[in-house]
Order: sequence, then structure tokens, then C-alpha cells
Amino acid sequence: MSTVEELKALVSKLHERIATLEEKAGLAPVLPPAIRMVLIGPPGAGKGTQAPNLKDRYCACHLATGDMLRSQVSQKTELGIAAKKIMDQGGLVSDEIMVNMIKSELENNSECKNGFILDGFPRTIPQAEKLDSMLTESGKPLQKAVELKIDDELLVSRITGRLVHPASGRSYHKEFNPPKEEMKDDITGEPLIQRSDDNVEALQKRLITYHKQTEPIVAYYQKTGIWAGVDASQSPKKVWSDILKCLGQK
Repeated sequence: MSTVEELKALVSKLHERIATLEEKAGLAPVLPPAIRMVLIGPPGAGKGTQAPNLKDRYCACHLATGDMLRSQVSQKTELGIAAKKIMDQGGLVSDEIMVNMIKSELENNSECKNGFILDGFPRTIPQAEKLDSMLTESGKPLQKAVELKIDDELLVSRITGRLVHPASGRSYHKEFNPPKEEMKDDITGEPLIQRSDDNVEALQKRLITYHKQTEPIVAYYQKTGIWAGVDASQSPKKVWSDILKCLGQK
């Protein structure tokens, strides 16, 4: 077992121990035993900053669409092979394949036993419907859909200053959320990068797609009663605090 795996196992045991002590002390847990949620927001809203926080807080898995897709392709799973064939031909991976990838992660990824944070999926109402159907059949329906709300104008400065740790997906910002050491990840010390598509022109195109395809799923989740909105123009610390409130924790 690697050092990272040992640390994860230790954290999981500590959470179990805390839960046991709370139960013996007669303290009702504030949060459900597992978190099952979708994080919604335009590019630059802060999903890459807040999702790892949620992952660590709940000892749950962070299922970022792009990372999950790359993982399945690199592992040459049946779904990964099918997805790669489509992408190599310039096509879009089907909703069916994406939903099945999520299902596979939930069934085979040990980190998902305490729940999951979905980031980047669903992006359309049909995807949301397929996801709900799969999760309900699996006995793991969504508990919350949190939207990070922010005006387009504020995203330009955010996106052009964003820095990313490729291996983990952790994101920083040169001005608003700088790393402790310049251009290095706080946890591993590995180099940070600036994505090639983190520029004004690419952002504008991505925002058009987001408003057209993804914004309608907000109304979808509002109807189901699991939607909650958070002002993402605030500091990362305040956004984190507001997300916890949405999830029933102070």
C-alpha cells in the first residue's frame, strides 16, 4: 500500500472514530453519512477550488468529467475504448457512455463509498434525467445540486489568472487564491500550469455554450427541490462557508 493510500485509510478511520464518539456522546451528526451532489457553474466560477474541499471534508470521490474520461481511456476499459474511438473520429462521447462511466466509478472506486461530488456533468437536461434514473436505480439519488453563481464580466479576470495542478485538478489564482509558493502546488510542491484555453476568446465561447446548454438544468433541479445557489463572486473562503451552509453544516 502506498503512502497516499495509507493516509486515506487513516483519514477514513479517524472519521469513523469521530462518528462513533459523537454517537456515544449523544450528538446527532449534522451531515448525512454520505454526500451525493452535483456542482454547477460556468468556467472560472470556482468548481475546481471547492470540489477538492468537499472531497476532503466528506472523504468522498470527486468525479470531474474530463479526469474521469481520461482515466477510463488510459486504463483501456471497455467504456474507455468506446469513448476513445468516438473522440478520435471527432465526435462527442454519448450521454449513455458518460452515465455508465459514473456508474462504474461509483461501483469500483473505494473513495465513493462516502458519496461523490459530480463536476462537469450533467450539462444538459437529458443528461440530468439519465443520471437521475441511474442513481435512483442504484439506490443513490442526488441529495443536492449546488450552483456557483457569478456574472460573466467577473469571470474574465478569474479565468486568465487561473493556475492548475494537472495531477489533482486543484486550482489556484494568481491574484485571488495564489499558491503558497509561486507556481507550485501547496500539497505536493509540483509545478502548476496555465491551461492553453484559459483566455478571453476561449472563455467567451465556453460561456455561450454554458448558458445555452447547462443553465436550463438549474431550473430542472429547482423543480426537484435539491437546488441551492451560492454567490461565487465572494472570496473562496466565504464561498466555502456558504456551500457548507447549503449542505446543512456551519
